[in-house]
Amino acid sequence: MAYKKKLIIGSRGSRLSLAYSAHVKNLLLKSNLQLDENSIEIKIIKTSGDIFPNKRISDIGGKGVFCKQIEEELLDSKIDLAVHSLKDLPTQMTEGLCVNAVVKRNDPRDAFLSNSSKSFKDLKPQAKVGTSSFRRNAQLNLLRNDLQIVSMRGNIDTRIKKLKNKEYDAIVLSLAGIQMLNLNNEVKEVFTTKQILPALGQGVIALQCKKDDNKTLNILKFVNDKNTFHCVEAERALLAAIGGDCDTAIGGLAELSNDIISLRSELFSNDGKKKFEFQDSGNCKEAKEIGYRVGEELLKRAGSSFTVQGR
Repeated sequence: MAYKKKLIIGSRGSRLSLAYSAHVKNLLLKSNLQLDENSIEIKIIKTSGDIFPNKRISDIGGKGVFCKQIEEELLDSKIDLAVHSLKDLPTQMTEGLCVNAVVKRNDPRDAFLSNSSKSFKDLKPQAKVGTSSFRRNAQLNLLRNDLQIVSMRGNIDTRIKKLKNKEYDAIVLSLAGIQMLNLNNEVKEVFTTKQILPALGQGVIALQCKKDDNKTLNILKFVNDKNTFHCVEAERALLAAIGGDCDTAIGGLAELSNDIISLRSELFSNDGKKKFEFQDSGNCKEAKEIGYRVGEELLKRAGSSFTVQGR
C-alpha cells in the first residue's frame, strides 16, 4: 500500500522525544507501506511541560502538559501522527483523537544512577536522591527511610548533569529512556519490579491520530505491537478506575503469556506511608475489565487513606 502524501509526525523537541519519533519513523520505513525518507517528516512542537522545565508537573496543569499542544496540531490537521510516552497521556482521551497503536514495550524498570555509590543500598544515610515521581518517592522511602528523597524536573540529560554537578548523590530514572539514548554506562543498578513497580504505561511509546483519519489508522496497524497493546489496555483501565493523575503514587505492570494477562499493582496512601497491593489475571481479551477490577479493589483496600488530589 502506497501512502501518497507526506506523513507528518508531531514530537516534542527533547532528545528523548526525538529519539522516540525517529524509532517510529524507522519502524514505518521497514513496514510494507512503500514509504521513504522523503515521505515522512518529524515536526517539533513545544509543549507546556517544555516551556516550564523547572516547575512540578502538577503545578502547570498536571498529566497532559506534554501533550496538549501536540493534540491541538493533530485536531487542526497540521500533523498526521503524534508520538507520546504513554505514561504522559491522560486516561481521558481528547475528543476526536485515539491511540490505536503502541510500539513494542521497552524495558519498564527503573534505574539507579550515582557518582558516589555502586548501588542503592550503599548510599550513606541522609544521601540526597532525586526523582520526579510521587510513586518513586513513596517506593524509595519504603525501601529506605534514612534518605532524603527530593523532587527534580528536567529531561534525562539535564538530570544527569545535575547529578554530575553533585546537586544530588543519586537519581532514579526510567531505564527505557536511558537505553533509547544509549546512556547505559551511566546506570549503576537496575531495580527489580519487586523492589520498584514501574509507572503504568512506562516504557511504551503511544501513537495517536484523529479518529476519522483512516489512512493514518491503516498505516499504524503495521507497527502496532498487539501484546503490548493488550497490556497497556489493562494498565490504563486501572489508572482510569482510580481516577489517577500525575500526583497519584501508583505503580503497576501487566505481563502477557499464552494469552493470559497478569496485572500487578500497588497504590500508596496520600501521605505515602501505606501501600496497598493487588494482583489479578485473565484472558487478554478482557484486559480492560481486569484493569478496572484491580483499580476498584485497590480503592476498597485503601479506603479513606487515598483520595484523588484536587477532588
